[in-house]
Amino acid sequence: MAWFKKEKQKLVSQKREMAADVWEKCDSCGEILYVRRLTENLYVCPECGNHFRIPAVAYVDLLLDDGFEEEFDTELRSADPLGFVDSKPYTKRVEHAEAKVGTRDAVLTGSGRINGRLACVGVMEFGFIGGSMGSVVGEKIARMIERAVDRKAPVIIVSASGGARMQEGIFSLMQLAKTAAALQRLAEHGLPFISVLTHPTTGGVTASYAMLGDVNLAEPGALIGFAGPRVIKETIRQDLPDGFQTSEFLLEHGMVDTIVPRGELKETITVLLDHMC
Repeated sequence: MAWFKKEKQKLVSQKREMAADVWEKCDSCGEILYVRRLTENLYVCPECGNHFRIPAVAYVDLLLDDGFEEEFDTELRSADPLGFVDSKPYTKRVEHAEAKVGTRDAVLTGSGRINGRLACVGVMEFGFIGGSMGSVVGEKIARMIERAVDRKAPVIIVSASGGARMQEGIFSLMQLAKTAAALQRLAEHGLPFISVLTHPTTGGVTASYAMLGDVNLAEPGALIGFAGPRVIKETIRQDLPDGFQTSEFLLEHGMVDTIVPRGELKETITVLLDHMC
């Protein structure tokens, strides 16, 4: 798996001095972890099983045999329909995200093979403005689904998002309907859609394609919901149950089909595709 091998090579090439990035603290159990060991374990804490957030390219590497055979719509880039300015102009925020993450927007889409089976795959990048869904994210996902219909291929989407992108206003909200309509067409052609929910999957992404899978899988401990727990608590003025909006809570209440550790994700999807296709 290229991305994880590359991360290990970075550590091997470091000098003997113990650089700060050689160690990582687990947010869940507080254990201080050797990053090389963490990388070998697919960024899952070996002490408590906490799943660290990893970039979109790492999921592409993890799920596909040889990465994308074809990456879709790499030229698409967010416009600024509202001339939006908060602490900085939206155009500058997008430019900063591009430079920081190295992608054009908050999702990568393309086709590749999962244990030999052709699939169209979309992976959200949380590092790009919190994985927020703007017009580019919705357009890329809708186009990917259309290509899947043309190629008679299943669709897998790995979600990680803070919700719709407020800087694009109604244009971002329109993506909920667009992606849902595209998935309806996929279903009409009898092609499966597997949704993978990672930490966090919230807002308009949860309210659209992320929860519309024929099978909804979730990583352990992921935060999954629409509004955040604090907003819900303040709105209903009641204490929330323990573990509210975690993968485990949603599994118990029938909102996801199963919880799959990261190391078992590819094989689980393979078994599902063998059955569904």
